[in-house]
Amino acid sequence: MRISELAKIVGGTISSGAADIDIKDVAPIESAGPGAVTFLANGRYTKFLKETKASAVLVPPGKWESSAALIVVDDPYFAFTQVLQALFPLTLDQPEGIHPTVITGKDVSIGERVSIGPYGVIEDRVRIGAGTTIFPHTFIGRGSEIGKDCTIYSNVSIRDRIKIGHRVIIHSGTVIGSDGFGFAPKDGIYHKIPQIGIVVIEDDVEIGANCAIDRAALGETRIGEGVKLDNLIQIAHSVKIGAHTVIAAQSGISGSTVIGSRVVIGGQVGFVGHITVGDGSMFGAQAGVTKSVPGDRVYSGYPAREHRRQLKLEAGITKLPDLIKRVKELENRLKALAPEHHREAE
Repeated sequence: MRISELAKIVGGTISSGAADIDIKDVAPIESAGPGAVTFLANGRYTKFLKETKASAVLVPPGKWESSAALIVVDDPYFAFTQVLQALFPLTLDQPEGIHPTVITGKDVSIGERVSIGPYGVIEDRVRIGAGTTIFPHTFIGRGSEIGKDCTIYSNVSIRDRIKIGHRVIIHSGTVIGSDGFGFAPKDGIYHKIPQIGIVVIEDDVEIGANCAIDRAALGETRIGEGVKLDNLIQIAHSVKIGAHTVIAAQSGISGSTVIGSRVVIGGQVGFVGHITVGDGSMFGAQAGVTKSVPGDRVYSGYPAREHRRQLKLEAGITKLPDLIKRVKELENRLKALAPEHHREAE
């Protein structure tokens, strides 16, 4: 694909360099070679722009110097995503149809162009929309519904009565609809509370590998439209996550907590149960959220506080050893100045 064609795809303008060179590869700016396209989205990599051997670079508006062809776009990172989609369209290497080893139950509805790989189990009353691909060793429980054009990778378990929207991607090892962690204590014994609710996954959600999304005890656990979950995330029973929220790996959300829309959650963040998180919030890695917080603010630390306040507290903590030393020195000086007074006080 020529540079001029890429510029049209990303809605950019070529500010310098040849427009007719063929692009066949993508690479980081510091290691890209001839025939590759790369991007500049972070000022720390500006030093590589002059010396890069890439044939084309996606850059933001500004004055740039490079031997490569420069394609000017408002958002180089997003434009690079468009380039990747154009050069390397997603293809799923599994033929259409149901493999003969698949076990299917009664009253199963399977749409056109569906592919189900070897050793899958599809229980009674399951509905699978057109264009969906299900890779080997996947289990789909009775009464579950899966929308159109979904991709479900190997070894995924979707329990009974789960509702999954269109264009959902679920990576290997994930379990959807496992029982919520609900037990009633009585006389020193924990008695299991039947988890009879469901899980709803809305359209355009992507769920990473080895995630666990628990069904509600009553009602539903809901993952909103466009949510992106990294690997190893725990979503407890009756949690609600708003549209277009992103959550990084090893985070956990306790039961009945409501996460707003467009929330950004770093890795290893923990939320207690029964709280509400406002729209547009951002949480730094390893934050511990112990109470409801308003939206459109940045939080970090444990317990999670607004980020600027947390930085001040951390800066103060680093000074504590010196402050303690100074206080002891002052105490010793006071004792030396008034020994009789201190003896009487003791």
